[in-house]
Amino acid sequence: MAHLITRTILALVAIVALVQIPVPVAAEIAGPAKVIDGDTIKIHGARIRLHGIDAPESAQVCKAEGKSYRCGTSATLALTRRIAGKPVSCDERDKDRYGRIVAVCHAGGGDLNAWLVSEGLALAYRRYSTDYVNQEQAAQEAKRGLWRGEFIKPWHWRKGKRMAGEKTANVAPGTCRIKGNISRKGKRIYHLPNGRYYAATKINEGKGERWFCSESEAKDAGWRRSSQ
Repeated sequence: MAHLITRTILALVAIVALVQIPVPVAAEIAGPAKVIDGDTIKIHGARIRLHGIDAPESAQVCKAEGKSYRCGTSATLALTRRIAGKPVSCDERDKDRYGRIVAVCHAGGGDLNAWLVSEGLALAYRRYSTDYVNQEQAAQEAKRGLWRGEFIKPWHWRKGKRMAGEKTANVAPGTCRIKGNISRKGKRIYHLPNGRYYAATKINEGKGERWFCSESEAKDAGWRRSSQ
């Protein structure tokens, strides 16, 4: 009897071993993309943060050839031109603390993440990945993009570090006067200059708060308008 039970158990183990257990596969999102900033796009309503890179913030200022320029805006425009209406496909890697999908994205057969870093429009985000370190080194040696002059690394800029002469966080950069605030409960709310709480709202980029140039930019980034 014992031998029969043993043979039965072994047979069941063999059957289980033959069963193919599905392995989770990273989700792919594809379709027309809208560029939010230099390292964020939107496809079918889903906000996607480009994996392994960090581009200058929208309001960030850099210098090249002795002149200041909006390097965050430059990265955004360059990415927009690169995509130029081509369908974009993204392979999901993770999700960040803001609920955005973190992914490697391609357009026209090329890796957009790698392209941005190789052109000096973004940096390899070593805190999360070393995938694009070689592209960054090549851009630096060739003095492309940011490497043509002076800049603050985006992760330091978000914490309040500025170049000499650059405006402080609570002074609107140029015409970008809409304040994107994050409440204690984590709600992202933007305030217009004529809003009730506008004057009292302070921007802390270290918390992820930011300035916006338009309401559509704020909405695309996931902020909602203040009710007052």
